[in-house]
Amino acid sequence: MGTPEFAVPTLVALHDAAHEIVAVYTQPPRPAGRGKKLQPSPVQREAEIRHLEVFSPVSLKSREEQENFAAFEADLAVVSAYGLILPQAILDAPKRGCLNIHASLLPRWRGAAPVQRAILAGDPQTGITLMQMEAGLDTGPMLATARVQVGGKTAGELTAELAEIGAQLMVGTLTELEMLRALPQDDAAASYAKKIDKAESRIDWSQSAEQIERQVRAFAPSPGAWFGHEGERYRVLAAEVIEGAGEAGAVLDEGLTIATGKGALRPLTVQRAGKPAMDTAALLRGKPILPGAQLS
Repeated sequence: MGTPEFAVPTLVALHDAAHEIVAVYTQPPRPAGRGKKLQPSPVQREAEIRHLEVFSPVSLKSREEQENFAAFEADLAVVSAYGLILPQAILDAPKRGCLNIHASLLPRWRGAAPVQRAILAGDPQTGITLMQMEAGLDTGPMLATARVQVGGKTAGELTAELAEIGAQLMVGTLTELEMLRALPQDDAAASYAKKIDKAESRIDWSQSAEQIERQVRAFAPSPGAWFGHEGERYRVLAAEVIEGAGEAGAVLDEGLTIATGKGALRPLTVQRAGKPAMDTAALLRGKPILPGAQLS
């Protein structure tokens, strides 16, 4: 049960490990692209390549959908970024319940955007937790974890790395499932990774350069941290913290070094609306932003 690219490596790993996949559940096709044509999810595309039966209900709340799910008589449901709430009848249907791949070291960052929140918070480490699902939001007992260093990775890079780690951790865990003992989470140490609001992606130059650089990485490649200049929006996809001082949002030199509330930030990769992403030097050759300019 999964939907985005994050879930694809797990589907591939389970299939390649010769597990019997009786069904693949994913969210329904969504309109995408200029023509807004319905596009199947990445998981659906991968499942169809492997000739697996795919189901994409809008909801699992109806008795009919719950009975259809129970009829598979599955031993286990593997869940990875599915995106639909699983009612108790679904959680109870497989003999061994539902095992979820969550992209954080629980109980830290329960919720919808754990990778972005870990980067924004400056966490040095994050990881994968395999969790026995229950009715609460990412509250179930934990079967296995794997840690990774956050470093200077973007959300896109970190998500891809965690997807591969989660897939291998799941395959390994299933071979040892009989011997594993699930450990309860410490609810007192829990934090909530709320869904990303697009309003959060606008750069506030009064913040420190370090915090803005985290924001750039947390929102790369999407939705992209951005600033405004002369009525146009610029997405910053990579940046570095450097020394410098001035009024927050002021351009300090011809290389687009920008003063912040503490320190300065130099964008390395920038994208104008409707244009491809490019390095800052190339951008400035075609669209100069002069020293002294005030960015919004």
